[in-house]
Amino acid sequence: MEYSYVAYTKDRKLVKGKLSAADEVAAASLLGYGGYQVLSIKQVVPFFDTGKLGARFTRVKPTEIVMFSRQLALLLESGTDIVTSLELLQVQTTNHTMKKVIANVVSDIRGGSSLSAALSKHPQAFSQLYHRAVSAGEQGGNLEETLRQMANHIERASVTEKKIRSALRYPIIVFVVAIAVVGLMVTFVLPRFTSLYTAFGAELPTLPRMLIGITGWFSHYGLWLLLGIVAVIGITFVYIRTPAGRTWWHRMLLSMPVFGRINLLNQLSRCCRTMALLFKVGVPLPEIMAVAIYGATNTIVAESLTEVQQELIKGEGLSRPMGRRKLFLPLMVQMVGVGEETGNLDKTLTTVAQAYEAEAEDKTSSAVAMIQPAMTMVIGGMVAFIAIALVQAMYSVYGQFG
Repeated sequence: MEYSYVAYTKDRKLVKGKLSAADEVAAASLLGYGGYQVLSIKQVVPFFDTGKLGARFTRVKPTEIVMFSRQLALLLESGTDIVTSLELLQVQTTNHTMKKVIANVVSDIRGGSSLSAALSKHPQAFSQLYHRAVSAGEQGGNLEETLRQMANHIERASVTEKKIRSALRYPIIVFVVAIAVVGLMVTFVLPRFTSLYTAFGAELPTLPRMLIGITGWFSHYGLWLLLGIVAVIGITFVYIRTPAGRTWWHRMLLSMPVFGRINLLNQLSRCCRTMALLFKVGVPLPEIMAVAIYGATNTIVAESLTEVQQELIKGEGLSRPMGRRKLFLPLMVQMVGVGEETGNLDKTLTTVAQAYEAEAEDKTSSAVAMIQPAMTMVIGGMVAFIAIALVQAMYSVYGQFG
């Protein structure tokens, strides 16, 4: 951060200027070391900060954090000091937000801060898991290895997320296109045929009458239906942002017929990966649980982990509190118990995470494979209904006026 100051020199001259420091105390210390007697220090707050504006629209991608971690580990292993290493990485990066973050981290380290403390001030780039692991690496003297482990962890999570998005992209596109095509037919195409058949005054079969009735209903109430759907979605979105609504939504995500199991597996695998990584670098179990709770994206999972943490602090261990809650699946409970007995909790948790990730990937692929033919059947049924109704209407008109 940048500060403006007013101070006296040793020969009693009044000077004004600016300097960068981690905080106000560090700025005063720097001026004191330079022989200045400080009168006032104020943080410089620009009226229009282009850096913050750019940070709002420029996201730090996981791949950039992975590259940053591996390059920093390599530079530190080669004997380069932390400040020089960060300055080299700052020059190389092309992301404006990342460049600004590294500059602030360098400034904080020059002001006497540790690397983990400096990283913790930038949650938009470095998660709590990241700076907690770096802190453990600093204390244990294995910072380079910790950075590589974090790079592997972030890369693995990013690959899993990309696979899920890629699997769901095609069904979503097909669904949107199908809705658009049916909407165009009901809105523009079918009313013309309806007007034609009505002008003939012929008696139509059941299917054409149903089609004409549905088309007329959508013509009169389609806009109201759309507004109603938008209103329901808006109200649901607002309710989900409340604590009670968020709990309801997260509980529903875990109890859905097919995707509930997938969501639970993803949550538990992420939790296991986090705990395994932090345990391996030497973080105490209560702190590991705190990071796992913070990293859980589901409120129900976070509440269950909080309860386990409280019982862990009371001396009940980790596997027994987990075993009392149905949320934690049997494999996880059993492997955590084995890890506690053997002292290899990181290895057993990694095994559980791999098993859950493989199961979640298989179930996601199966669910997507089921969605595609189901959507094809529904869309084909709708098109067949419209086509049969139109053909029946035409033959009925020809038969009556032939």
